[in-house]
Amino acid sequence: MKRPDLLLLIAIWEFITAFGAFIGISIIAVFAFPDAINHTWGSATPGVIFGFSIAILVLLCYIGIAIAGGIGILQGKEWGRILSIAHAALNLFSFPIGTVIGILSIIYLTRPEVIDYIKANSGEQQT
Repeated sequence: MKRPDLLLLIAIWEFITAFGAFIGISIIAVFAFPDAINHTWGSATPGVIFGFSIAILVLLCYIGIAIAGGIGILQGKEWGRILSIAHAALNLFSFPIGTVIGILSIIYLTRPEVIDYIKANSGEQQT
């Protein structure tokens, strides 16, 4: 069965957003952490460092979901479709472009022809 055309676009979108999150981590590391280490924020420094660490951890998880979902979709795996739906749900918070793409991705990834392609490619029995 031929891969639906828009799955490639969804995978590309996931890789682009993963790269954007990586840029966010880089910005935090280059600009924010040096100020926090030099005690620019005074007594709030431990809280600031903790906050930046949490932000980096969240972005790393986002990157993992995006890259794994994109690879899974390109391979036609069910877990890739599920991770891509999770990635699309996270994109709903990126107003306005991410919201629109997230909604369209969720709608597309739940269409019967996409599910049939994934099932056929994963070797599962179709009902």
